[in-house]
Amino acid sequence: MKLPGHDAIARQADEHLVTQRVKLPRKVVERPLRQVAKRLALALLVLVVTVAIVYADSDGYHDNADSSVSLLDSAYYATVTLSTTGYGDITPVSDSARLTNILVITPLRVLFLIILVGTTLEVLTERTREEWRINRWRSTLRDHTVVVGFGTKGRSAIQTVCATGLKKQQVVVVDPSAKVVEAATADGYAGVVGDATRSEVLKRAEAHRARQIIIATQRDDTAVLVALTARQLNRGAKIVAAVREEENAPLLKQSGADAVITSASAAGRLLGLSVLSPAAGMVMEDLIQQGSGLDLVERPVIKAEVGRGPRDTDDLVVSVVRGHRVLGYDDPSVGALQLTDRLITIVRATPETRVTPDTRPPAMQ
Repeated sequence: MKLPGHDAIARQADEHLVTQRVKLPRKVVERPLRQVAKRLALALLVLVVTVAIVYADSDGYHDNADSSVSLLDSAYYATVTLSTTGYGDITPVSDSARLTNILVITPLRVLFLIILVGTTLEVLTERTREEWRINRWRSTLRDHTVVVGFGTKGRSAIQTVCATGLKKQQVVVVDPSAKVVEAATADGYAGVVGDATRSEVLKRAEAHRARQIIIATQRDDTAVLVALTARQLNRGAKIVAAVREEENAPLLKQSGADAVITSASAAGRLLGLSVLSPAAGMVMEDLIQQGSGLDLVERPVIKAEVGRGPRDTDDLVVSVVRGHRVLGYDDPSVGALQLTDRLITIVRATPETRVTPDTRPPAMQ
């Protein structure tokens, strides 16, 4: 596989990168532009009402220029009055006009100022509150999961990881698209907008303190660079990556990935199996789909199973994880099950079915 030069990738990232920022999940609120538009409309309504009140009682006002008060003069008076400028060239002279200024126009002036000043204060308060949330989030985030890419593969990976009991607050999504990160935060995940091939972006996601990193990018060369950067930042994290072409898998492992999934060959294998044996293809698809039908589950060996063989357990055992090795159920070296072993079994999926996480990188035998 030919990797593009780092400079070319950096230029491409600059074109697509909006801003490198952290977005935390929040409750669904009204869009800021819509809120500002509503407040401006309300302020304009207050201004129009004031103009109408002054013009309706124009005989009670005196204009130093020509004595009479027109509609334009009423608008001018309402504007300078609500903004508290008050030049004094147009003044209320009758008792009714002065009483109206006291009881109606003055409260409207206060309301007008509240709308304008309140909007500014709310923006400043929201920025301060958001900075406080982000700082608090950074200080408490430990042993979390970073998912690079929130496409179909990334979403499915997050759903599978969360099925183990991992909370959404412990998942951080990194993607160069601001819209994609907004979708992730809407689902309850924290998000970082930026190019994950850059170390500063992964640092914003606290990748150096993550327990596991899932790389689900659209391009294989991007996945390689992300794996290199992530492994440089975090030597102890489990890194799992997906590639399209099988020939790129060894390069990704050399870049620091503990496990590599080849999506194209896996899909081709499933297609071929479905052609040869539609029933077997249905079973494989059932195993892949989470939460329904059959499911693959990794669990520890219980005391009642110690000393038995893999075929003597109640579950259908596929493999035995012993130390850092994954042994087939029919491997003679398995012998009797030990308490420290872990079993990979096929079970009927239920809402309570969960995969017990194992942080050790296995070695296939």
